[in-house]
Amino acid sequence: MNDLAAILTPEYISVILLPALIAGVAVSLCASLLGVSLVLKRCSMIGDGLSHVGYGTLCIAIALGWAPMKVTIPVVILAAYILLRLSENSRLGGDTAIALFSTSALALGILASSKANLTTDVSHYMFGSILAMTRSDVIFSVVLSICVLLVYLLFYDKIFAVTFDENFARATGLNVRFYNLLIAVLTAVTVVLGMMMMGALLISSLMIFPAVTAMRLNKRFRGVVLTAVIVSVSCFLTGLVLSLWLDTAVGASVILMNLLVFAVSSAISVLRGVRRA
Repeated sequence: MNDLAAILTPEYISVILLPALIAGVAVSLCASLLGVSLVLKRCSMIGDGLSHVGYGTLCIAIALGWAPMKVTIPVVILAAYILLRLSENSRLGGDTAIALFSTSALALGILASSKANLTTDVSHYMFGSILAMTRSDVIFSVVLSICVLLVYLLFYDKIFAVTFDENFARATGLNVRFYNLLIAVLTAVTVVLGMMMMGALLISSLMIFPAVTAMRLNKRFRGVVLTAVIVSVSCFLTGLVLSLWLDTAVGASVILMNLLVFAVSSAISVLRGVRRA
């Protein structure tokens, strides 16, 4: 275990920890908001698929000397659109389309990084390295996170309608395809932002765990959303502190905290059911 007092020097806090804290909270907020819609729409695996596409694109961009984040975000947004169209119109099932598309992109990225001898340089995108984020990465993450939050809040009622009953929403004249695309685009941006923090392997968990935990504790959509936000941010902060104290990976520590909270919420849900019976 580490001595936190020795680690948390003023220079370490201002240069490394504070930027990571700001970026982590921003990404956790976005992930929890979108996770509720994705889980309710049974599209939770799209986050995992897009993270693989994102990792593959990052590898290719770095191998070619391009700005990785600026290249990856539009590519992952395009991938989200293609996956949505394949799920709607293709004979392939949604999960099958995601698997085929994401694994192909991942394979191309791994091939590019191995040929360019960049395996070590891109490994933090696979497993996450939030404490290694630069100031420009943090600013970029915060600005895009604010955009995601604003769009979600502005279209909250529409997202609510599309999440629960697409047929009814379509019957009322709502452009269901547009709002499904909007959710997919917001998810794509959040996945790319979260890859630096959680890594491509774990970012989808940051969307799923808070949502399913909140659903154990609340029945109304607004309550689920607010609870998911609280759980996500709390687990991130706790996981970050534990990772510093125990000298463990930040992403894995955050996910294990989410797992613990999910287990507790499941136990509470079971006890409530027993009492009512």
